[in-house]
Parts: sequence; C-alpha cells; structure tokens
Amino acid sequence: MEFDLENPLTSLKEYLSDTIPDLFVSESDHMPSRNFLHCLKTSDFYVSFREEAISRILQAQYSCNYDLFIPYLAVNYMDRFISRQEIPQGKPWIIRLLVISCLSLAAKMKNKHFSISNSQEAEAGFIFDTQTINRMELLVLDALNWRMRSITPFSFVHFFISLFELKDPSSSQPLKDRATEIIFKAQNEIKFLEFKPSIIAASALLVASNERFPLQFPCFKCSIYSCEFVNEEKLLECFNALQEMVEMEWYESMLDTMSCTRTPLSVLDRHFTKSESETASIITNTTTITNGSTVPEIKRRKLNGYSST
Repeated sequence: MEFDLENPLTSLKEYLSDTIPDLFVSESDHMPSRNFLHCLKTSDFYVSFREEAISRILQAQYSCNYDLFIPYLAVNYMDRFISRQEIPQGKPWIIRLLVISCLSLAAKMKNKHFSISNSQEAEAGFIFDTQTINRMELLVLDALNWRMRSITPFSFVHFFISLFELKDPSSSQPLKDRATEIIFKAQNEIKFLEFKPSIIAASALLVASNERFPLQFPCFKCSIYSCEFVNEEKLLECFNALQEMVEMEWYESMLDTMSCTRTPLSVLDRHFTKSESETASIITNTTTITNGSTVPEIKRRKLNGYSST
C-alpha cells in the first residue's frame, strides 16, 4: 500500500475501497510508542527537546520555503524516533543533527531538493557533513522500521469527507482547507500524540464543519459516528481538545489585537457607528481576564450535544 505524499489531499478515487480498512489497521504503526506521552508528561528534558526540535524544523521551513508537508513529516519522524531511542543529555548538537536528518528524509519522500548548507546555521560551531547526516538518517530509519510512508491524518481526510452528505459539493474544499490548518497546528501540541491519525482527521473535520457549516454539523457528526472504525469516546475527547485549541488561538489573537489597538485615548475618542453599536450589543457575555480587561465569552458546541450552550 503506497500513499501519495506529493499531494496528501488527492481524490478519494485514487484509493481502492479495500485499502481503507488497511489504513485503520496500520495507523498505530506510524505513531510514537505508547510510553512516549507518559515520558513527555514526566520529563522536562524531552518536553524541551521536542519543543526546540519543532521550533528548528519550522524555522527551516520558513527560511528555505519548504512545502508545508515536509516539516509535518519531519516532526512525525522525529516524534517516532525519540519515542523509541533514548536521547543523551548534555549534547546540544544532537537536536540539530536529528532535525536536519528528519528534514532530509521528509524531503526525499516528497522528491524535493534538500540543501544541507541552507538548512544549517553556523551558530555554536555545529556544521555536519553529508556522511554524518547520512549515518543519522540510517539511525532514524532503523527506529522507524523503515516506514517512511507515514500514515498521517491527511491519509483519512478524503475518506471521512466522503461520508458527509454535502448539499453543495463545492463546499468540501473549504472543509478540507480548514481541517488541514487544524491538523497542522495540532501536531505541535503534546496532548494530541495519544490520538490515532484517523481520530485527529475526523475531529478536525468536525471542528471545521462546526465553524463553516454549523447547521449541518449534527449530520456530519452522525456520519462520522456511523464509521465502524471510529472509537466514539476518543473522537469526543479529541474533538473537544481541538475545539479548545482553536478557541484559545482565537482568544489570544483577539487579546493581542486589543492590546495593540485599544489605548485609553483611543477608547475615549472612539465614536461608534450604528453598525458598530449593533455588533457590540450582540456580544453581551464577557469574561474577566487577570489584567482586568474583558473579552467576549467563547461559545462552544460540544460533540456530545447538538446545540451550543
């Protein structure tokens, strides 16, 4: 079974119907080991190691303008590697070598050119030659059992969206786009490492449908629940965690906007137009923040209830 990593959101027709069960059966083999999450919860070293590695991977993506799926695959490789291989402490060069090696492997899987020189910074005197990077790549591949064609949430997006009875077929693209954004962001959060890729994909699509097509959300939810491969309890847990992540991002973004634009003078001098006043009157519930400012209370639709509270 081969997966199209060149475009993970390709047409569902490219998957044979009898391969879908294989995806669900095999997905656990492409996840970090089971004790990895416990290790992250109990070891500050591994938490900081992972955070720095992800930061470096994203920095490389930004600097070198890599395809977004290259850093996603690189993080997947990195998580699976450090979950199966003990990382020695006190050797800061290891994290840089691992990041470069994972990026190199991900680029090879995408058939993209990878420049070792462009991906390395001259700080701290750590410059690795090609031979050293190749040896590290072999260590990573051995830890992955040579499973480079990772089963990720993107492997399931088309399958789950095919279960939705969309009134307008063209609306599938906004759902895919928003679900893709959510999946990318979720990879950085430790708590999502415990969920299978299929659960993350289904949950991301439900969060996206909750935002884009709230009236159809109950139908989408039932469609996902009807899938025999989905664990409803895990789906509920993951959905609520993704919903919280999305809301917190919006919450922090709004606070940043308020802190940048709302000075005491600007608030006193502001004259509301009629439309602004009407908009302000709609948002009546507020929550007090520690600094004394207020922001609109976030409305949430729980997965285990069809209506929002």
